[in-house]
Formats: sequence, structure tokens, C-alpha cells
Amino acid sequence: MHELPVISSIVDVCLEHAKMSAATKIVTVNLKVGEISDLEPEWMQQYFNFVTRDTIAEGCTLQIELEPTVLQCDPCGHKYRANIREKNTITCSECQSPKYKIESGMKYHIDSMEVV
Repeated sequence: MHELPVISSIVDVCLEHAKMSAATKIVTVNLKVGEISDLEPEWMQQYFNFVTRDTIAEGCTLQIELEPTVLQCDPCGHKYRANIREKNTITCSECQSPKYKIESGMKYHIDSMEVV
């Protein structure tokens, strides 16, 4: 259910930018979503369809690209991709340390949109 406010704010931003560009139709919205952001693409699409109803974005294509999770090892600084959801313990591929910071994979943003 937390996808609804996220999608609402994304649609608001898209509609505002379309208005500033004097667009009459939003054709495509391209989102980048971190794979550990807890946003589910299926629910995002359903809420997107709901929120865009009766707007210039109604019927537009929502394209969601998942961004991989990248971690940075605290001790050695090495950056590496990881699938946090599959493993209970993640260790650095260089020094095997289990201590890390999440560099990417948690955020979402509008990458681009196509308007006419």
C-alpha cells in the first residue's frame, strides 16, 4: 500500500513538468527503482493507472527499470553488487568483511518522460 503515495507524488511531478512544457499528453514515464526499495512494480503499475485516470497521463506507458544494489565495504572500500534479499550474510568479494554501506538500490526517481 505504500506504493500509492509514492506513485501519487511521481504523477504530480510528471504533470507539473508536462504543464511547464505545454504538453497535451504524457506518452511514457521511465522510472528507476532500487531493487531493495520495497516498491513492487506490479503495485506501482496498478496505482499509476488509477492515479493517472482523467489526466493527460492516462493510458501512458510506465516503464520501470530496477537498479541493482551496490554495497561499499567499510574496511577496504571495495564496491560490489549484492542481492540482499537472497542471502542472510553478505561479505565483501575482496576482503570477506560483513561490514558495508549501501551505495545504491534503495531509492527511486523519474529518469525521463516523453510528452507531446
